[in-house]
Amino acid sequence: MFSTILPGNLNRWLGKPSSNKPKRTVLVKQLEERDRRRMLKHFLALDDSDRLLRFGTVLPDEQIEAYVGRIDFSHDTVYGVYNRVFKLVAVGHLAFAPKDKIPAGPSSTTKDRIAEFGVSVSASARGLGIGSKLFERAAIHCRNSDVDTLYMHYLSSNQTMMHIAKKAGMKIVRDRGEADAYLRLLPPNPASMLQEAIEEQVATIDYNFKANKRFAEKFFGTRR
Repeated sequence: MFSTILPGNLNRWLGKPSSNKPKRTVLVKQLEERDRRRMLKHFLALDDSDRLLRFGTVLPDEQIEAYVGRIDFSHDTVYGVYNRVFKLVAVGHLAFAPKDKIPAGPSSTTKDRIAEFGVSVSASARGLGIGSKLFERAAIHCRNSDVDTLYMHYLSSNQTMMHIAKKAGMKIVRDRGEADAYLRLLPPNPASMLQEAIEEQVATIDYNFKANKRFAEKFFGTRR
């Protein structure tokens, strides 16, 4: 059976004690067409080992450009995390597909489609829980979109994805150096809808502030 969780605090879901150590706030913003250029910069900056872990193969630059160019923001949902200087340091891609397009396990869903999630984090932003936060945001969006199964496919050597999957209590199936992970989600409710709306609103305010600050720095820097 799949594990069932509510997006939010993973420790609370799993019954683990919370740490008293303060954590840096990670704001996850839904990306749009205007972010496509920065997405491309993010992916092109990944080295060969990171490209292998993200895509399952070492994609050359031209294939990465094609991948980013094909992303349909009206069909898929893409999330990003910007650092304090308005650099995109993480991207989470949530793609929706018919359940029969996903191997092993989709028969357990009662819905017509499930969602597949992939994530990449720049080397400068690792160790901050950004990957897990992107996953949580994707999970709550799936739940509110009436999708009850979230799926990830990755290399078994991808420790980051394995950590995210285990932390969320996903069902993991390994085969020949690869792994498939599945998470069963509860139906949406007013609280989950409100949570997603608030998180997006806060992230949008932060995004606009950083964008305006970056524009001002470039504008006045040029004038000087």
